[in-house]
Amino acid sequence: MKTKFFLMMGLVALILGSSCVSQKKYKSQISSFEALNAQYTKKQSDLNACETAKANYLKQIEDLNKQLADLSKEQSYLKTNNSVVLNQLEALSVISSTQAESIKKSMDNLGMKDAYIQGLQTSLAQKDSLNLALVMNLKGAVGSMDDKDINIKVDKGVVFIDISDKLLFKSGSYEVTDKANEVLGKVAKVLKNQPNMDFMVEGHTDNVPFKKGDLIDNWDLSVKRSTTIVRLLQTKYGLDPASIIAAGRSEYQPVTSNSSADGKAANRRTRIVILPQLDQFFKLLEKK
Repeated sequence: MKTKFFLMMGLVALILGSSCVSQKKYKSQISSFEALNAQYTKKQSDLNACETAKANYLKQIEDLNKQLADLSKEQSYLKTNNSVVLNQLEALSVISSTQAESIKKSMDNLGMKDAYIQGLQTSLAQKDSLNLALVMNLKGAVGSMDDKDINIKVDKGVVFIDISDKLLFKSGSYEVTDKANEVLGKVAKVLKNQPNMDFMVEGHTDNVPFKKGDLIDNWDLSVKRSTTIVRLLQTKYGLDPASIIAAGRSEYQPVTSNSSADGKAANRRTRIVILPQLDQFFKLLEKK
């Protein structure tokens, strides 16, 4: 390509040196020269692009060869390691043919177990929905009460109703207040609409030592407050006593620290726990 270029330059010089060349022919030769020069420039640019592409391609080949070498080493290592592990398993294998068949059957049943687990998860989701509906009903029933004195929540699939003792009992006593009847009446109305549920009434105290009359400590006070509420729910509001459990927790399950007056007040509470229907859950397991 360079040879052609120099030939053209010589031709132009010859033409310019000849006095017999016409002006028209001279312009034509100049035009041809410019066209050839433009082609040369383009070809040179294309050549540079090709050289760059070639360098990139060679770099890619080099990188791929390196990756291939690394993969070959890894494959060799895995083959060697796999053989060692298989030999170790063979040496350690002490199961009988009967045990091996049992394991195979267990593996075959994995699909059925997965379906069973999914069914349980669906049942639990339905239970959570029912608990949420129960909480909404309870909150609607006691909506006019002070939220600080009544707390209704779901925790780990269980519904809890915490009622401050200042709403239920006179200070240092298990005798109920007039306010207690209003509170318990609203809660009992919702619980009565859940005939298949059991629930537990728990008495809780703060950590201040207590002794009064026949009550010798916080255990006595918490139990007596619990049985007082249970008795009211049964006799006055018609709840089935076979579905109720009375329990005293004394000071040993506080919801917050007893280091302040507000903390002690929060810990003095009666908790109604809506119990999970474990018998129905176990029946579901037996069917599977």
